Amino acid sequence: MRCSFGLAALAALASSTYGRVYYEETFSDPASLDTFIATEARSDLGAIKLSKGKWFSDDENSIGLQVSEDARFYAYSAKLNRPFNTKGKDFIVQFTVKYEQDIDCGGAYLKLLPPTLDPAKFDGESEYEVMFGPDICGSTNRRVHAIINYNGTNNQIDKVVQPRGDQLTHQYTFWVKPDKTFEIRIDNKVQEEGKIEEFWKVLPEKQVADPDAKKPEEWVDGPAMIEDPEDEKPEDWVDGPETVPDTEAQKPEDWDDDMDGDWEAPVVANPEYKGEWKPRMIKNPEYQGEWSAPLIDNPNYEDDEDLAVFNIGYIGLDVWTVKSGTIFDNILITDDIDYASQFGNSTWVDYVEKEIEVKKAIDEEEAEKLEAERKVKEEERKAKEEAEKEKAEDADELDENDDVKVDAAEPVEEKAEDESVEEKAEDESDEEKAEDESDEEKAEDEAVEESIVEDEEVIENQEEVDEEKVAEEKAAEEKAAEEKAAEEKAAEQAKADKKAAKRAAAKEAAEKAKQAAEAAQKAAEEAELEDEDEKIVHDEL
Repeated sequence: MRCSFGLAALAALASSTYGRVYYEETFSDPASLDTFIATEARSDLGAIKLSKGKWFSDDENSIGLQVSEDARFYAYSAKLNRPFNTKGKDFIVQFTVKYEQDIDCGGAYLKLLPPTLDPAKFDGESEYEVMFGPDICGSTNRRVHAIINYNGTNNQIDKVVQPRGDQLTHQYTFWVKPDKTFEIRIDNKVQEEGKIEEFWKVLPEKQVADPDAKKPEEWVDGPAMIEDPEDEKPEDWVDGPETVPDTEAQKPEDWDDDMDGDWEAPVVANPEYKGEWKPRMIKNPEYQGEWSAPLIDNPNYEDDEDLAVFNIGYIGLDVWTVKSGTIFDNILITDDIDYASQFGNSTWVDYVEKEIEVKKAIDEEEAEKLEAERKVKEEERKAKEEAEKEKAEDADELDENDDVKVDAAEPVEEKAEDESVEEKAEDESDEEKAEDESDEEKAEDEAVEESIVEDEEVIENQEEVDEEKVAEEKAAEEKAAEEKAAEEKAAEQAKADKKAAKRAAAKEAAEKAKQAAEAAQKAAEEAELEDEDEKIVHDEL
């Protein structure tokens, strides 16, 4: 069973060779937890349990008292094996602490309480003799408490001793000696040592300023530095003016003295100016420094042999912690530093290296796990980015295909539009041809009608028609027919030319065709009216 035999041997040895052990608890016995009595002063206490933690160096040796609930107060006390009055004796309190939870805010100190304590009423206001141990809250509020009670007043050590804030087990030792000196150790290394009265302001000062002393009249307490009376200003020292007129400046040609006033050159920094001269400073030969009254023995000072004497009957756990997990172990109260060292070696030194190895292996395993998780997340991120990239590329490809379809459809639509325009242009050309033919027919009809009128006039005036004139008229009709055929052929050629021109410039042709159509329509309407008028005249004739 772990080191139970070794501890038993140490205890037996302590009773004969070493001084006394007033309290010793390694929590190797499951019943050891029952010796810590919960206070009845409050009902919201956090629970305590025996635990070796998430990692440990030994199945049995690593078991300790653990605070097991987050954001709770803990107020438990256990009775010493026997009351301990430290007068004339060494006083050592020693225990180990493991902040397994990677502490952010929580105390891990112990209170040493008087024999008169009522465990049921134990709380934060209960009187105690000594409070010792680490307290951490944040990155700046950290210290090892070392508070001693003197004449009913609790006094904190003036120096700040930094605690260990990692997740390993550390040993804290407070040793107060009969000569009123002390040592604070962490992991067997001294952090602070000296005289109690120099580190705790519990006694009046041994010496004080003489209240009857007065500063001598000839005392020179300043100034410490004076001007050198033998220093003289150099003859070539130029201490003014700081600025001079610019000798290179010229009056502007367009300057009008009557209108602009008298011209003055702008000023520039004086290149020879050295500033105000001051004599150098030297030490004041009469300076004696700040005066202070001489020290005399304090008439109110009285040495107290009981300055570091404590009367202890209980050990108390009175802490608050945000995150649970702190483990207290290997608690010892004794009057023998050698036994405390042997006890620490057997319960902490012999296992600390093993614990470091175990914690290192756990940290490496955790680091590998985190790295594996990181790689998985990285792969997922890359896969997601790749999927989004492919999705974007597919979308771009679809957009390009749609653009191709649109581009392919546009020529078809333009072709159809061009054909429609050409057809429209051909129709308009046919209409123009029809209009041209109508004009020709109209001209022919007019000529015939004029001839008839002339004939009728001749008939009216002459009884016989001149055959020669008839022949000439016949020849004129044949010529008109030939001209008509030529005009039709020319119209067909014009039609072909117009089609070619329309195809070359569809939009322009369409516009012109539209305009031509409107003009043709108007001409047709006018022609139709003229035909009707001529028909009426012909019918009348």
